[in-house]
Amino acid sequence: MISTRIATLDDLNSIAPLFDAYRQFYEQAPDLELATRFIRERLQNSESVILLASGASGEVLGFCQLYPSFCSVEARPIYALYDLFVTPAARRSGAGSALLQAAEQLAAAQGKARMDLTTAKTNTAAQAAYAAQGWVRDEVFFAYSKHLAR
Repeated sequence: MISTRIATLDDLNSIAPLFDAYRQFYEQAPDLELATRFIRERLQNSESVILLASGASGEVLGFCQLYPSFCSVEARPIYALYDLFVTPAARRSGAGSALLQAAEQLAAAQGKARMDLTTAKTNTAAQAAYAAQGWVRDEVFFAYSKHLAR
């Protein structure tokens, strides 16, 4: 059985290694110190909501991180589901689906108009999971990004 819940600062040591692994999936160098600092700041400053999925014995199987934002066109608040990661051993266990469902329930309860996410074009397993949960791929808009000098 998989359960989900909102993480607190007490969960930092469980989330940080998963967040570090998530970043490595997206070809970033391992950096547990950076991952820990980043997650700590998000939780301390209430800048994101992190949901955890746990197995029957309480082991953390994965997480998703939601950032509050707004949709100007709809003039309503939304969530950006920016991070979703399930440990390799827990993939295909339903943990990812449980996190997506928990995020949807939370967003609806908080009056969000919708949730947005992006994923790598090559991440076909995640794309299939999103489609199975009712997410619709945007075929109208392109996403752009610009890195700024530090």
